[in-house]
Amino acid sequence: MSETNEAEAQAPQDRENTVIFTLKDNGLVTIQLRPDLAPQHCERIRALVRAGLYDGTPFHRVIEGFMAQGGDPTGTGTGGFRDRGYADLPAEFVPPNRARFLRGTCGMARAQNPNSANSQFFIMFAPAPSLDGQYTIWGQVTAGMEHVDRITRGEASRNGQVRTPDRLIRARMLGDA
Repeated sequence: MSETNEAEAQAPQDRENTVIFTLKDNGLVTIQLRPDLAPQHCERIRALVRAGLYDGTPFHRVIEGFMAQGGDPTGTGTGGFRDRGYADLPAEFVPPNRARFLRGTCGMARAQNPNSANSQFFIMFAPAPSLDGQYTIWGQVTAGMEHVDRITRGEASRNGQVRTPDRLIRARMLGDA
């Protein structure tokens, strides 16, 4: 089965709100966007995916039992696409009774300022109630979580920083495939 057909077979019907990440070893990860929770962040994810800006970016911070963080073109944890015209986004936090950080939840990384999300994101390996209502939830992995589980972990002594990180090989919108 081709890469696109496999993704289509696994993906929900809403092609405009379905992202496909290709990880190492041709691992396909299907993510359902949640514009009902974070319309501005979902629009940003679509724009960055369509511009090809996530392609090749590293999973620079990966903490066992917590999350894998990527989307930083510099791989330092401080980068984004501000220099390409993408300003930081205002927070779109929702109360825990609407959505929680569970296994496979996709959230936007940010600095101390809640309105500083730009391009960095994270995918949860496990629930993290401490993040509920504190970070923007923009999506949920619906297929391929086993590929996320294989992302190379960082070192605990370095706050999860990965010395030789795996990369997001390709990101695309299912509707564009």
